[in-house]
Amino acid sequence: MYEQKTKETENSVIEFIESVDHPKKREDGYKLLDIFAETTGYPGKMWGPSIIGFGSYHYKYATGHEGDAPLVGFSPRKAKISLYFAPGDSQREELLQKLGKHTTGKACVYINKLDDIDIETLKTLIRQSVDFLKVTYPE
Repeated sequence: MYEQKTKETENSVIEFIESVDHPKKREDGYKLLDIFAETTGYPGKMWGPSIIGFGSYHYKYATGHEGDAPLVGFSPRKAKISLYFAPGDSQREELLQKLGKHTTGKACVYINKLDDIDIETLKTLIRQSVDFLKVTYPE
């Protein structure tokens, strides 16, 4: 049986951000913590060793695979900052065009620093992702 690797933990978000080597990434980590918490209304929680997530939802796929995940989140990683939004949201692409300098993966948006992006667009992406997941996976 599949065991989910990224689970919510009791680890300290502040200790994790403090452990980020690069001072600018650490500073951006604190700013993102404030932006995500203020925008979602949820406190930041550690998911696995390196993702700061906000809120959570339970998903179940047609294959029977199910688990829990944060509604949105971020991780100030060494190379880039990863932003986690809902995959499958059709409005995401339109918003990403307004975000600023970034690259994307399936569920991740990668940025070098907060100064590269539009904060209001980031907040809209956060709200849109939370709304999309709450409709897609109602409690």
